[in-house]
This record gives sequence, structure tokens and C-alpha cells, in this order.
Amino acid sequence: MLNPKPTKGKTDWFVRDRFGMFIHWGLYAMPARHEWVKQREEMTDEQYEPFFRRFNPRRFDPEHWADLAAAAGMKYMVITSKHHDGFCLWDTQHTDYKATNTPWGKDLLKAVVEAFRSRGIKVGFYYSLIDWHHPDFTIDRIHALRNHPQREQLNVGRDMSRYRAYMKKQVRELLSNFGKIDIIWYDFSYPGADGKGRDDWDSAGLEALSRSLQPDIIINNRLDLPSAADIYTPEQVQPRGWVHVDGEPVVWETCQTFSGSWGYHRDEATWKSPGQLIRMLVNTVATGGNLLMNVGPTAMGELDARAEAALRVYENWMNGHSEAIYGCTASALPAPADCRLTQNENGDALYCHIFAYPFKHLYMDGIGDRIEYAEFLHDGSQIHFSVDESKVARLELPVVQPPVEVPVVKLHLR
Repeated sequence: MLNPKPTKGKTDWFVRDRFGMFIHWGLYAMPARHEWVKQREEMTDEQYEPFFRRFNPRRFDPEHWADLAAAAGMKYMVITSKHHDGFCLWDTQHTDYKATNTPWGKDLLKAVVEAFRSRGIKVGFYYSLIDWHHPDFTIDRIHALRNHPQREQLNVGRDMSRYRAYMKKQVRELLSNFGKIDIIWYDFSYPGADGKGRDDWDSAGLEALSRSLQPDIIINNRLDLPSAADIYTPEQVQPRGWVHVDGEPVVWETCQTFSGSWGYHRDEATWKSPGQLIRMLVNTVATGGNLLMNVGPTAMGELDARAEAALRVYENWMNGHSEAIYGCTASALPAPADCRLTQNENGDALYCHIFAYPFKHLYMDGIGDRIEYAEFLHDGSQIHFSVDESKVARLELPVVQPPVEVPVVKLHLR
């Protein structure tokens, strides 16, 4: 087990809980064709305005969202308080572009926070550094108006110093008005020609403000300010091993989607299978990381049937296997073919997650003399084993795979 470099934020609970829910929700749920729809289709504010004027999620039920997350075994959540289109889910005092000015007319963020917190789920806010609606955010290479024929004229009078002040006032609201906030997930920097980075955001100022208001808060790595990063966040990829930065192991979390988009995408067809979902969680913990799994509620405020079904996959598996996830991390021991290993903090339990079920026998190298007892985790049934002179353990499995997506053998170690 590796010891990642120390962090400024409080990450002990984070590396214990391992599994969280990401929520991407906003006006982009109405066109339902990707959360970057304004940018992808190069919409002007006027073209995007109908979504704001008609946003009315009348089946919004954050209690149900929280119930699904808790049942799936998710221990923390991160929600988009503001995404790149600039729309705010809370009753911010610093813009009119907010949920309370839509037909819905109420603070959405407060209701979500209260629902999740009431179930013991820790709370995190995603806050977009990018804002394609704010009049002072300069048009750059990823702006919705990047190819507008009057781009140069439209940029006249825009002032990033005023935008920086706006961001800080909003962050102050988010970290002052909603109780204890465990994570602030800033997104994202793209320095270089016609881009934006730490100086454009005043990343040092945002970090100082965040930590002054919430001393234990975890800050992600997207401020373009390495000294501020408590966690590193590879996106839509599965690292092959523990994530290292500058040669050092770090605390990390991969963020993933059930399908190919973060926001609700009605016609998205690349939804992951149950086996993929479970293997993704196991792979992540077996390489020392956390999994932040995303849902994109509909314009009505519901999780569609596909998202609910995916969450039920986690619920069914975690009911019998959560101890192989919570408080667990990578093992230094070699995993058998087509398997992944996780181990608990004390090192007295090793969990072998079987990705491809073998015929009768599972071989564990170099550990046989340490095994006291072996069992299937889902039902507690004993697994017989023998050990040869090379300390290779041969576990005697039933010929037919147990009826779970990924069976797990728990090895009690001396």
C-alpha cells in the first residue's frame, strides 16, 4: 500500500468512503443533447434563452435522488452549482441567471443539499470557472462565441477582473450559506494561447478564500495551481495503477459517466453494462482511487430509467460486497489472472474480485502461508484451499459462478 503525499484538506474520510455521486444538472437538460450544447452549437445568449424562460422541473425529487445514492453505497456527492453556461442552481445574489428566476422559482441547490445530508452523505459543490453567459468573461478558444464574426467587437469592454470578483462573491455564498461543505470541485483551466489559467481565475485567491471559509475542505486539481490540489481527478479514463504526480503517489478520484455525457442526453446509446459498472468501481479501488459516478437528471428533475437501473446495479452488488470497497485500497500482492485485489487498512483481509470466472481453481501466489480462512463475500460460504511448498494457494471454487456480477473471495490473513 502506498502513502500519498499529505494534503491541506481533510481526506481521511475521502479515502475511506471511496464511492460518490456526481450530479450534472442545469438548463442543458432541456435540449438533452450534451451539457456543452451551447458551446458545441455555438449558440448566442438569445438562442439559449428559451431554456431559461421555460425551465420548470416539476417532478424534481431530491429525496429520491438521495435515496438512490444511499442505496447504491455512495458516501458523498458533488453537484454542479454552476456549469459552463453560467446558470446557477441556487438563489445567488450576484446574478439574475439563477433557478429562482425561472418558472420553477425556487432554490434547487438547497433542497439537494438537505436531502443528501439527511442521509449522512457528504456534500460537495462543482463550480465552473468558465462562464459563457457572464458579460465580463472574455471570449476565448472554447467560448460559445469563439467563431462569431463579430468576436473582436463583442470582447470590447469585457473585464476579467470584474469576473474574478464575481466568482469570489459566489464562492463565498456557496461556502457560507449551506453548512459544512466537504469538497469544492473547480472546473477547469486551459492555459496557453487564447485560453485561461491560474492568473485569469486568481487561483491562489480562490484557494485562500475556500480554505478560510471551510478549513477542512478538499480542493481538486483544476485551478492550474498544483499547490492547491488535494485530489487529482482523471476524467473518463481508468488509470492502470496508482496515480503519481511528479513521481509521488497522490490522493485521486476518477470521474465517470453511465453513458457518454455528463448532462442528460436523451439519445445517448453508449450506456455501460452492469459488469462494466462493477468492474469500474473495483478497478478504481484496486489501484488506490475513488470513483465519482455521474447522473444527469432530466429537465423534469428526474433520473431516467436507465440511470436508476445503473444505480440499482451498484445497490445489488454493494449489499454483499461493500466491505471490499470501503476503507480498502490497492494491494502490493500479485493478483491472479483476470482478478483484482483490494485490501483493508489493517492488512488482515484481502479481497479477490474475480472478473473472469475460472474453472474450479483459483491460484494465489506467494501468500498461501498467510491465509487462515477463505470465503465468498456475498454469502459467507467457506472456500477450501490447499498450499504447496512454494506458498501458492489453490482455492477450490464451485464450477458454476455465483449469481453476482463480480464474485469476491475474502481471504482472512495472519
